[in-house]
Amino acid sequence: MWGCMGGAMGQPRHDRLLLRLAFLLLSQGLLARGLDYNQPPENYTVRQGDNATLSSNILFAGRDKWSLDPRVQLLAHSAAEFAIAIARVDAYDEGLYTCSFQTRLRPHTAQLYLIVQVPARITNISSSVTVNESSNVNLLCLAAGKPEPSVTWQQLKDGFTSEGEYLEITGITREQAGEYKCITDNGVASSDSRTVLVTVNYPPVISETKNLNPPLGKSAILRCEAMAVPPANFEWFKDDKLLTGRLEGLEIRNERTRSMLHFANVSAWHYGNYTCLASNKLGTSSISLRLIRPDALESAAGLGLGSPIVLGLLASAFVTLLLRL
Repeated sequence: MWGCMGGAMGQPRHDRLLLRLAFLLLSQGLLARGLDYNQPPENYTVRQGDNATLSSNILFAGRDKWSLDPRVQLLAHSAAEFAIAIARVDAYDEGLYTCSFQTRLRPHTAQLYLIVQVPARITNISSSVTVNESSNVNLLCLAAGKPEPSVTWQQLKDGFTSEGEYLEITGITREQAGEYKCITDNGVASSDSRTVLVTVNYPPVISETKNLNPPLGKSAILRCEAMAVPPANFEWFKDDKLLTGRLEGLEIRNERTRSMLHFANVSAWHYGNYTCLASNKLGTSSISLRLIRPDALESAAGLGLGSPIVLGLLASAFVTLLLRL
């Protein structure tokens, strides 16, 4: 509430009837010349989107009530009180408002400064980005609001946060890939946020695998798993020969991060050395696997070829043979 009183109480009534009231916004250049500003303006704060009512108490409100904005209603509550109601206040409504009235002696004024608080909102943010590992990444998030909003970047995967509009990542690693959220807030309303996805490309890395020793006639699966972005393409080789599709009881099954070489019914031909090759546009990785015949393991164990005693006997026999020669 704010008031503006005009006219001396001892003035004749016909003088007071000459009072006229207008609300003028200074920022729009509508204020008439010759007004006096004896009192500093009061402040009235309202949030964007809310309604505001500015009131003035005078001796006579008069009959002239007008407004340039359909959102603004001029209200005469009584012969001594006049008000304007602004519906759905917006940022451009902020400014200095003046209640002015004219007597035969001089004009009189009262002022009020309308402050419009604007909720924080993101106006511009970087698009999702894909880079190669070890590259530098720069993310931007611009926000607007009144009061001035804060801006915070947060990595959703591990909770890392950084204050400010700019987020710079030097030499990004695959572990730093993921979603980054920009959050802006100024306490006027709920915070605003948006998310940027950062994808980091890197060459395939094959996980540890193990050899198999299935018996004849049984099923078996050799597995090859590789992490890569973009996902790796898999190829299988047997003794340097590329395996494709179904070949003599073999089936290749590929998934996003792994490939499986399936043996439905192991035969003697299946035993041997296999190579899994994983590749994408950034590089290649390979690993060797063996499908071992169980009786071959048993024979090696029975002979004890790996024991120290047998190795010692073999070495002694070899030395004796050399001496005889």
